[in-house]
Amino acid sequence: MKNSKRYPLILAHGIFRPDYLVDSLFRKLNLSWSEFSHLGDRFHYFKGIASFLKQHGFEVYNTSVSFAAEVETRAEDLRRELSKILATTGHEKVHIIGHSMGGLDARHMILMEDMAAKVATLTTIGTPHLGASLADRSLQNGFGKIIDSLRKVINLDGIKSLTTAACSAFNNSARDAEATNAVFYQIYYSSQKRELTFLPFQKTWQIIYEKEGDNDGLVSVVSQKWEERLKGKNGACKTIVQKEFPVPADHVNQMGWWHLNREPEWWNWGVFKEKKEYEMTIKQIYLQIAREVQEHVAAA
Repeated sequence: MKNSKRYPLILAHGIFRPDYLVDSLFRKLNLSWSEFSHLGDRFHYFKGIASFLKQHGFEVYNTSVSFAAEVETRAEDLRRELSKILATTGHEKVHIIGHSMGGLDARHMILMEDMAAKVATLTTIGTPHLGASLADRSLQNGFGKIIDSLRKVINLDGIKSLTTAACSAFNNSARDAEATNAVFYQIYYSSQKRELTFLPFQKTWQIIYEKEGDNDGLVSVVSQKWEERLKGKNGACKTIVQKEFPVPADHVNQMGWWHLNREPEWWNWGVFKEKKEYEMTIKQIYLQIAREVQEHVAAA
């Protein structure tokens, strides 16, 4: 077993993966994105992030969990992915960077799948720790019946896992364990102006803004920030490190994708240059996070 504290980085994706069908095909063919190097990584959920971090000497793994399923199922999927990685590499622990629901999957996995001893740090980006008011709204408007009617075809119960009630219940039940385990938790929150938010999310941006204020088009800053401190029943207190994302970013920007509503202007060299520079900035942010968590463990 490796004793080095330079643990591998695990990227945990959100509820809906645009590249899910392609990834599923790759897995059925016993292939992986890594075999296609930069080409595959350019179209991954975390656009170009894994290959960029690898270029800088980090050991990185993209993970895949059930599309839109309830958080308990996704947490179990994530545990299986991590167990395989640990068994294959010989490492004792991992660092997890979870985007959106990926952060909740990781929190549930650490607690419900008894993986606290296997996770050194968890960094969440754009994660609805306090729930997503959009999930509440969709269920109130009858989407729950649609979810139930489609269950034999596709599991969309992840929407129910994102309600403010579901997240509140989990936060209350998990607080003591999270306050006392050895996992280092930090969150990154971000927001974006309405006009610069991914076009399909501009309406949801407005809905969230009117109720909760600044948001990334899908999740409010308030929900992304979770709590400053977790207090356990025995008096233990753990600080949740809260950091603002270094640049304004909507929910898809956080994954490494530029403002997609401007993509049709690809032929414009100025816009293409802006796109390239912005996506490089996001990659640099992930590199900064990778260095932060490694340094945290080294200093512990």
